[in-house]
Amino acid sequence: MKNDHFTMPEWHWIQGQQKSCPLVIYVLADLPKQLPVPQQDLLSKVCRQRKTEQNVALKEGVLATNSEGVTYYWVSVDQVQDTFGLHVTLAKIVKQLHPLSLQEAMVEVLGENAKRIAATTLYVCLVNNVHLVQRKAEAKKIWQHIYFKAPAATKEHCQKAAVLARANTLTRYLTIKAPNQLNPSLYRHYLKDFAKTHKLQYQEWNEERLQKMGAGAFLSVSQGSDHHEAAIVKLSYQPKLAKNKIALVGKGICFDTGGHNLKPARYMHNMHEDMNGSAVVLGILQAAVDLSLDVAIDAWFAIAENHISPQAYKQNDVVTALNGVSIEVVHTDAEGRMVLADTLTLAERAKPNLIIDFATLTGSMHVALGARMSGVFVNRPDMAALATEIGQLIGERVVCFPAPSDYDEALVSQVADVKQCTLTGEADHILAVRFLSKFVNHTPWIHMDLSASRHEGGLGAVLSDVTGFGVLWGAQFIDSWGKKEL
Repeated sequence: MKNDHFTMPEWHWIQGQQKSCPLVIYVLADLPKQLPVPQQDLLSKVCRQRKTEQNVALKEGVLATNSEGVTYYWVSVDQVQDTFGLHVTLAKIVKQLHPLSLQEAMVEVLGENAKRIAATTLYVCLVNNVHLVQRKAEAKKIWQHIYFKAPAATKEHCQKAAVLARANTLTRYLTIKAPNQLNPSLYRHYLKDFAKTHKLQYQEWNEERLQKMGAGAFLSVSQGSDHHEAAIVKLSYQPKLAKNKIALVGKGICFDTGGHNLKPARYMHNMHEDMNGSAVVLGILQAAVDLSLDVAIDAWFAIAENHISPQAYKQNDVVTALNGVSIEVVHTDAEGRMVLADTLTLAERAKPNLIIDFATLTGSMHVALGARMSGVFVNRPDMAALATEIGQLIGERVVCFPAPSDYDEALVSQVADVKQCTLTGEADHILAVRFLSKFVNHTPWIHMDLSASRHEGGLGAVLSDVTGFGVLWGAQFIDSWGKKEL
């Protein structure tokens, strides 16, 4: 299926007779001991050759090829483990089988209680069989066709898993696009096409419009670029039966040099991925549209680049944000909170029931958590439990941090209402939230600092370094929150 310049593998729901494929995978979940395992004779033969009991061999996975050249893989999966552990287990299976360089696979999930395993298995198969980068002369072979067989009761869950796989893939695809292939102008065109395709309302605030409005925080960052391509963009999804409206806000810095506080080469590498927060927002929006979620969504994208130039903003500049708050610039590499400030103000003025922002915002969150989980902050205590519970349920783990008001002492400025940050960097993930809180007023708000946006070797269900973290969490959170009576 063609989608936004990448191609998802085609998957086919199979009932009845098994599809003939060069690779057949049996995922065994809670299979009663009295039932025979498919291709039992071949499996037994391999176990005898290994001198290993079958149940022990199945836990590790068994690979064998029959006389007709068909390769079989049997594996038993413990569904008692948490979702993240299940993701890791299934992703390892796909990684183990990729070197076979086959383009078709038949996957069968066995066990009447396999609803969770079936949907997760399909999700892992789909997200890990996409060419995200097509610039190589010779791409490795992946599964272009996946024939999927599972208990009939799991079909609806599998269809949802396929939608979420597509959404995650969209986020990863945009995040890894080279900076000369996704600058602010190209990104805005992409979003306009996306809105047209999905019949969404599209609005944008270009630099000229933002200048007239007084969006000094956003413009302080964008003024360092020559082409004046930066903008705040809003895409709106308005289902007729929506009870609640959620604003999603994403940091969309298409390249971050650090500005006058220039990053060294080691830390500037991969800074085209600094727009990942906005890509997560688009992935969540894609999922919401495809799943027809009954919640209205305003998706806001803060799109700019942080360049060094004679016009770029400097340390000790004082700028005034859209809501009238004056800001003392302390470090030009803290540009994310500047573009988010005015974007959050616009989002808050539209009076949503909830704001969620996503951003690769601070290095201190990486120090706190590494790259296996992301941090969240909330301004309503009841949302903390829901945020962490959904992370455990969906396999994208988050840790909820406190942000008490006494941290504001570090942001007291002698020349403005607030400092942008401090030079020490101590607790910067908390100080960033204290800064941003000045632009959401009393609206319920969640901030996610995406420390898990990139993890070398993949994370959980995803084998690529860029993980798409946040899409599963966001789609599930919106679905749960949207059904609440507020």
